[in-house]
Amino acid sequence: MARAALQLGVREVAKAASVSPTTLADFENGKRIPHPRTVDAIRAALEAAGVLFVAENGEGAGVRLRKGARE
Repeated sequence: MARAALQLGVREVAKAASVSPTTLADFENGKRIPHPRTVDAIRAALEAAGVLFVAENGEGAGVRLRKGARE
């Protein structure tokens, strides 16, 4: 959801996170759970691009974009 909101491809986010596109795609598709440091790298790349991760607030966890993230 975060990647789609940014309108970024798998390759773009994978490059920013220094992980392979296959690793990212498998993670998104639920085929595998990467090492915690890999998840941290993906999250950091998405946050740097403008994603804010929203914690559980009774409605479920989610993401939103920081103001101006797609400008």
